Amino acid sequence: MRKARIAAVLTWIYAAGFGVPAVPVSVYLLQHGELPMFMDLFPMYGGPWDVMEDRAFVTLLIAFFVVLLAAAWVAWLAWKGLRAGVVLGLALLPVEAVFWFGFALPVPWLFGAARVLLYALALRSLHQKPG
Repeated sequence: MRKARIAAVLTWIYAAGFGVPAVPVSVYLLQHGELPMFMDLFPMYGGPWDVMEDRAFVTLLIAFFVVLLAAAWVAWLAWKGLRAGVVLGLALLPVEAVFWFGFALPVPWLFGAARVLLYALALRSLHQKPG
């Protein structure tokens, strides 16, 4: 279950880094009518969905936050060695990927690829256990 635990830690890091900021970015967008800049380089969460009306965009940001809360909870189940955590961790990834695309988030794709590999290996090791 070591692989599932590594996937869980990666999930928590990614969820904290990309999910938690969705809330203050939503507040900023509603107050200022534009997305905040990340280190004056690019707008945070600015991607194909950035053309939406502000309230619709905030709804998507909050939905992303909720999906990442679910991913963090599922990672906790995987950490505990529960097969459901590993399976749900794999099942949530396509949902997360829709948000990665819509918000033009390049880094989560790397976390996602690592998580797929680790969860798949953990699932395989669960199938090999006797009993």
